Amino acid sequence: MKIGVLSIQGGFQKHLDILKKINISSVKVIYKEQLRNCSGLIIPGGESTTISKLLVKYNLSESIKEFASEKPVLGTCAGLILMSKNSNDKRVENLNLISIEVQRNGWGRQVESFSQTLKIENTEKNIEAVFIRAPKILRLGENVNVLARFENEPVFIKEGIHYAACFHPELTNDTTIHKIFTESIAA
Repeated sequence: MKIGVLSIQGGFQKHLDILKKINISSVKVIYKEQLRNCSGLIIPGGESTTISKLLVKYNLSESIKEFASEKPVLGTCAGLILMSKNSNDKRVENLNLISIEVQRNGWGRQVESFSQTLKIENTEKNIEAVFIRAPKILRLGENVNVLARFENEPVFIKEGIHYAACFHPELTNDTTIHKIFTESIAA
């Protein structure tokens, strides 16, 4: 198994570090050809409008959509925004990989960042989640499963083979989210 991590902007290095920590082979994805040998893809947090522009610049949007039609994608924070069907910012070209509508910075601006312990639903697992200018999910499609909530709002979801989190799991020492994603690929 080899996981690609979109590495054009944002917190990609932390995701690469977590994958190394759990002994999963990974590769930085900057060009569409680098997706070829990947079993899954992580779209990291960062600045969603910037990542969106760079996806167009590097001709990656269509390649990611094609990849995601057969292989799983995990998006965190800005990655969730990009994976959504719709966001509240016309500057973001959504990939429409998950049937959700989101609001950028819905959990507050930079100065309102926070960390929170969350329970993964239907498990005994708790995780530490870091919310930095985190998006808020406004609407869920009928096939979207909620895996974790904060203040009764969905913050970690799954639809089909794809996962998305409003928060930054890579900024903690907790490997749970990455394990859930990679174990779903290995299954």
